[in-house]
Amino acid sequence: MRHYELDLIFHPDLDDEAVGQALEKVKGWVTTAKGSVASIDSWGKRRLAYMIQKQYEGIYFLLNLDIEPVATAELDRNLRILEPVMRYQIIAK
Repeated sequence: MRHYELDLIFHPDLDDEAVGQALEKVKGWVTTAKGSVASIDSWGKRRLAYMIQKQYEGIYFLLNLDIEPVATAELDRNLRILEPVMRYQIIAK
């Protein structure tokens, strides 16, 4: 297992329930890949440095993951098609 940071930016118009459902999907993908989510930090709604999908704000989350390196490709593919996610970044610690 390796340690990763996953930075997520969700669409700002989502309510708390929709954000929670999206986070549960991400956690489910990690646990399906025999990984674990060590912590989730919510940074709240913040202004973006530049416009993304015609939005100037986004809801930021930082997840600390323990997952196998080969499973990050599948996680990347799933995050790419998850609609509430505007941007994401997987970083090896």
